[in-house]
Amino acid sequence: MNNKAEDPSLWNDAAEAQKLMRERQQLDDSINGVKALEQRLKDNLDLIELGEEEGDDAIVREAEDSLKGLRNEATRRQVEAMLSGEADGNDTYVEVHSGAGGTESQDWASMLLRMYTRWAERSGFKVELLEVHDGEEAGIKSATILIKGHNAYGWMKTESGVHRLVRISPYDSNARRHTSFSSIWVYPVVDDSINIEINESDCRIDTFRSSGAGGQHVNTTDSAVRITHIPTGIAVACQQERSQHKNKAKAWDMLRARLYEVELKKREEAANAEAASKTEIGWGHQIRSYVLQPYQLVKDLRTGVESTDPDSVLNGELNDFMEAALAHRISGGAGADVADID
Repeated sequence: MNNKAEDPSLWNDAAEAQKLMRERQQLDDSINGVKALEQRLKDNLDLIELGEEEGDDAIVREAEDSLKGLRNEATRRQVEAMLSGEADGNDTYVEVHSGAGGTESQDWASMLLRMYTRWAERSGFKVELLEVHDGEEAGIKSATILIKGHNAYGWMKTESGVHRLVRISPYDSNARRHTSFSSIWVYPVVDDSINIEINESDCRIDTFRSSGAGGQHVNTTDSAVRITHIPTGIAVACQQERSQHKNKAKAWDMLRARLYEVELKKREEAANAEAASKTEIGWGHQIRSYVLQPYQLVKDLRTGVESTDPDSVLNGELNDFMEAALAHRISGGAGADVADID
């Protein structure tokens, strides 16, 4: 790849050149990442040996703590090495929809939107808010974000499903415990290498006024666009741009991505019907429970992974859940967890 990158004729085909440069950078990052892990491992082992020779327990403890962090990073890279699906390396769209329950569910949906935004930012991804429909009193009815970065879809793809929250409601004057549901839908951005054909006659295009903050122009013109694919019932919307034309272009991209995700799911089901039945997603299928009262526990119902620190989870600490879910999915849902990867 280095030799090809130095060939002046490479840029005669700009698209092919950019593809090569992306692949080269990704390989370079992976190789350098492994080399850095090896070097940090050696350095910390040397520090432990030195600390033991000199009787310096502080140095030993510091090096041991560093090794724990190193192990977490190595586990993450192991999981990433298994992200070999057709679209795993792509950017991803994430839709959040509140369930029945009015303000409670809408507030929960906004918490989930914040959780995934924080996770993406912590993981070095870029996040764009494409559309949001605010709730009447608090929270959101729905929202769509775009997470940009290598393997964004691969990491996020197991998060689709229904998420359940149990807490003492801040909106209930009697301080009663409430259960709320919201759904997450994840689908990959379709790049130029994937051809998805859509008949425009099969689609209905609606324009509407953008909601939320965004300036006078955004809120007083019908710049937002919703496209509904009539044969499948799939609907997407975008209100990020001030221009209706730009919003329409982004909405078409989102629709292609949704239809592609449907096709990917069909292929997965055809390849392994038993595994697909265990990992099937959709409204009514709960994948994770977040309990804030009367005790504190976040539990993934597919893998059994738990955390007794829901504040950290809701602040974006999701890697343990994602790693276990990916290992579980790759193994065909046979109850694998991250430890099995070792």
